[in-house]
Amino acid sequence: MSAVRETVTVAEIEGRGRGLVSTQSLKAGQIVLRDSPILLYSALPFINSSSFCHNCFRKTMHSSSSICPSCSVAFCSPKCSTAAASSSHSPYVCQALTRLLNLNSPDAANLPLDRQVQARFLIAAYNLAVVNPSQFQILLALQGTVTDNDTSAAHYLSSLCPPPASATIELTAALLTKDRLNAFGLMEPYIEGQDGRRSVRAYGIYLKTSFFNHDCLPNACRFDYVDAAAENNTDIIVRMIHDVPQGREICLSYFPVNYDYSTRQKRLLYDYGFACDCDRCKVEANWSDNDNDNENNEEVMDENQDEQMEASDDDAEVHGDTNFPHAYFFMRYMCDRDNCWGTLAPLPPSDATPSTVMECNVCGNLKNDAIGREDTVGMDD
Repeated sequence: MSAVRETVTVAEIEGRGRGLVSTQSLKAGQIVLRDSPILLYSALPFINSSSFCHNCFRKTMHSSSSICPSCSVAFCSPKCSTAAASSSHSPYVCQALTRLLNLNSPDAANLPLDRQVQARFLIAAYNLAVVNPSQFQILLALQGTVTDNDTSAAHYLSSLCPPPASATIELTAALLTKDRLNAFGLMEPYIEGQDGRRSVRAYGIYLKTSFFNHDCLPNACRFDYVDAAAENNTDIIVRMIHDVPQGREICLSYFPVNYDYSTRQKRLLYDYGFACDCDRCKVEANWSDNDNDNENNEEVMDENQDEQMEASDDDAEVHGDTNFPHAYFFMRYMCDRDNCWGTLAPLPPSDATPSTVMECNVCGNLKNDAIGREDTVGMDD
């Protein structure tokens, strides 16, 4: 967490609320945040929760795993089971999950997965109120305005799995809002040939990471190493994609950068409640306006994209330029493996020397940054 204090700070940004701004010049590949979750909960259905450890969320090896006889959650080792008993698998959590697992009503039997995940979140959140009250208060202070859907979900979930006696419907709805706007998914590994579809293994609430605002051409991206890291494997690591100067806002993309304008706007409005007006969206909104006046929408879009790529080949700049061309970003920073759509960032610099090896934040593929080497040679000359 010290990296945040040294390299970025929380600031109020006009029209965007709170965000993270660089306190110094940042280099490509530089780690600006390593964040641990205050809350971690499974994204799996109640009846299929034994394939991952419910403490570290690594895959379980059935020969060495243990399963709770009451709520059926699995742990990969006695160490994880013991650690969870005093935190994420307290008696309250076990009893609540057992109640949900044993529900016999038709509605419960056909409970949609998103409702099951919301129930898991509420159980984890109310458990946090007991085991770490100060962090629970921080959770409540995160961004989020209650909607009618949140209130409706709170009523429904409270009837299936009653919260602690002190909890009100209003508090439950407020918690659901924090989950909806601030949770980050820990994804299943990329598997080639699955059309880019990846399921979520678990969700987590990461306090510092929640301050990153969205941009459709981000200057940073997040990595997680759930199965690979030996320690703190559920941490999120945020690295710079390219250099930025002091005072620049550091932004992530909340979804793959290859989404088109219409999909991005719908997703942001539905999931996060805002419309994006970043530089990329301003350009692509004009494309959309032009398309409405043309009978062949796809051909016009293709022509505009070709023109954008030709222009970017002539004068592409990346060193902190907020208008930096789309085509250059896609060419240099989008993974080219089939159906991956991940974002590439350089490996962390070694002894202040920039790395020319790029890592994909989805499939983990490493590739040499030929463009970066050319830029370096040009600057040296």
